[in-house]
Amino acid sequence: MPQPSNQNNQPQSRHAVYRSEPHRSSTVATAPRIESAPTKPNNAPVPDLYKPSNSSYMPAPVPSAAAKNSSARERSKKRRSRRHGADWAWVVIALALMSIVGVVSLSLTLVIKASQDGIDVLPTAVSGLPTPVDAQTSFAGFDSNIASGQQLTLDDGRNIVLQPWNGGSRLTVLVMGLDRRPGEDGLAYRTDTMMLLSLDRDTGSLGILSIPRDLYVDIPGYSELQRINSAMVLGELQQPNYGPTLAMQTAQLNFGMYVHGYVVMDFQAVVSLIDLLGGIEIDVPYNIVDYQYPDMNFGYDPLILNAGTQHMDGQTALKFARTRHGDNDFERARRQQMVLYAIRDRVLDFNLLPQLIVQSPTLLSTLNENVYTNLSLDQIIQIAMTLKDMSASNIRTGVLDGNYSVPYTTPAGAQVIIPRRAMLGDLLSQVFGADYSE
Repeated sequence: MPQPSNQNNQPQSRHAVYRSEPHRSSTVATAPRIESAPTKPNNAPVPDLYKPSNSSYMPAPVPSAAAKNSSARERSKKRRSRRHGADWAWVVIALALMSIVGVVSLSLTLVIKASQDGIDVLPTAVSGLPTPVDAQTSFAGFDSNIASGQQLTLDDGRNIVLQPWNGGSRLTVLVMGLDRRPGEDGLAYRTDTMMLLSLDRDTGSLGILSIPRDLYVDIPGYSELQRINSAMVLGELQQPNYGPTLAMQTAQLNFGMYVHGYVVMDFQAVVSLIDLLGGIEIDVPYNIVDYQYPDMNFGYDPLILNAGTQHMDGQTALKFARTRHGDNDFERARRQQMVLYAIRDRVLDFNLLPQLIVQSPTLLSTLNENVYTNLSLDQIIQIAMTLKDMSASNIRTGVLDGNYSVPYTTPAGAQVIIPRRAMLGDLLSQVFGADYSE
């Protein structure tokens, strides 16, 4: 693993030795800007291939066509192709968390751990979550009409007034999926997925950019290029609880956007979200048989689903979204969208939103081991209120794919992706709007 410029010890393991809990500050009300100066990809006078800031380190030439088709590369492609299912699983939960489609926005409040003012919330095992309820009977008669200015009493006794986001014209959050297995804790792990989600209040739009984990970029404080997914663990090696900050600084430096907050989650978050809703209904378009679906302990957990309407718990829905099943990325993306819309439909069909807001303090505290953020509960609800009526036409998504990057093999033989810096500005403008860097 690369070294920071002022350190001499190289970590050898996949994750760091630290296992401390992350900092969970209660507010980012003033939307502080990270101090490292952002680069503006659309204006930066840099070569097409992104080079490190330290001129003493120069990447090897981009591999030739023959090298790209080597047996080692083909094996790596197969490994990465299975990982992409995990990437899209994070897309599904992040979209649900960050209120991508209509009023599913308020389901965000289910799975974000927010600090309570002056109150220490003890971790609660997932097995201690509330038992799923029959939404048709349990919420019968509950007033499902919610609007700005309305006051609600949460289940911890606090009164809140529902208001849209008022913290600034643009709010950008870095959403990260943690490559962490059952029994592992803390933040000292590589991120399985990173996505930038940016809410532009002035235009009433939301942009989402998926960032490849193998993107080879500058990380503040390090002299050589690194994979972007190593920012979290490198930050934790420098100082416990510094990982999210370094990850935000890295995104800000390389994409020229001020990043105001972060959300970090593991796979259990998406499972718990769906289970808390009592499961979801999905019309499976064809029979799915995947005997090589990876479990969370580096083994296999076969997935078999028959075509037709299926009621899925969280674990099954996650597997449905992640499975390769021998088809292409487009079919897999379609399944992930089905999961997202099924979550939305579950919330809408049974008028769950107001009740979920009321119960959010308890729900949040039970999930604090699986989701970390520096956003407060009040801010989360404000964001959700801003997005709850947003139409799908105002949501733009993008992926930093082969149109904006090139494959590259490092001198050490690692296969990574080099961003085409001269083209990133166009991508960011398409996803976030022309004023994305303001």
